[in-house]
Amino acid sequence: MNIIKDIISASIAVKQQVLSDEKLLQTVADVTNMVTEAFRNGNKVLFCGNGGSAADAQHLAAEFSGRFYIDRDALPAEALHTNTSYLTAVANDYSYDVIYARLIKGLGNKGDVLVGLSTSGNSKNIVLAFEQAKANGMVTVGFTGASGGKMKELSDYLINVPSADTPRIQESHILLGHIICQLVEAKYFSN
Repeated sequence: MNIIKDIISASIAVKQQVLSDEKLLQTVADVTNMVTEAFRNGNKVLFCGNGGSAADAQHLAAEFSGRFYIDRDALPAEALHTNTSYLTAVANDYSYDVIYARLIKGLGNKGDVLVGLSTSGNSKNIVLAFEQAKANGMVTVGFTGASGGKMKELSDYLINVPSADTPRIQESHILLGHIICQLVEAKYFSN
């Protein structure tokens, strides 16, 4: 029982740090406003990640393209890793490192948003995707752990959870992602 309580306490401790980090909270508010405007301007939001972060990326994309709290039209959002034929072909023929950058080069338009989730901030395929997104004139949002890793310098908006513990970072990523989805939905559909 104590180990279960310790894990829950560790999760709460990270969220308490997030709650007291005014700069981080302001970044979440800024991302909310930017994503709302991107949707209003006819742009899309694309997500990428690896492993558990891929699952979180897909989850958040679905909150926009499906629904969150209200019955409403779909918003243009997609997780870039959902086409397994594409992923396996590009990983086999080129390299796993370019799976996202190649899609961004073909699909990313000026004003679109790329959200990358990487607890280390150093996932090569996401770093390369952010570099390509910058070349395409896209806005980049990095969800990382405390340091931000290599994504820090490539992120227009950095949501770096104050932890180095992968599960605790991912738990906070989904919390903050849900907050953004909820607030964007409320703002976008308020008129």
